[in-house]
Amino acid sequence: MSAKTKIVVLHMKEIIYTLIFAGLGILLILLLIFMFLPGKEEKTAETMGYVAGVYTSTIQFNDNTIDVQVVVEDNRIDSVSLVNLSETVATMYPLMEPAVENIAEQVVKKQSTENISYSEENQYTSMVVLNAVNDALEKAKTGD
Repeated sequence: MSAKTKIVVLHMKEIIYTLIFAGLGILLILLLIFMFLPGKEEKTAETMGYVAGVYTSTIQFNDNTIDVQVVVEDNRIDSVSLVNLSETVATMYPLMEPAVENIAEQVVKKQSTENISYSEENQYTSMVVLNAVNDALEKAKTGD
């Protein structure tokens, strides 16, 4: 057997390109690792620092006023309910109570008013109630 010597010629340009692409590949891998590693949690309503207490916001329906009451304890939303709901308002707006119960359940579960779902048949009532809950929670943040 004859051993032939092989000579490999590398041009400096090819070496530089190879190093640049290897560096970019490593940088891309590090970037993907840091992007998809579990990091710090985003600030949620629970960590926003509510002051414990009972906060109300008023809703005006024609000549009747209804208070939406939000109870906050230990930086948690404990309950959302209607206060001063007269029989007249309950009769005139029969979808009011189911809308409030639906929103209250979701707000207490999620500890936030974001991404709350409601049905189309009572969307306007739900939006009014949700705005009132947001107003009450803003008061809870400042303790007013």
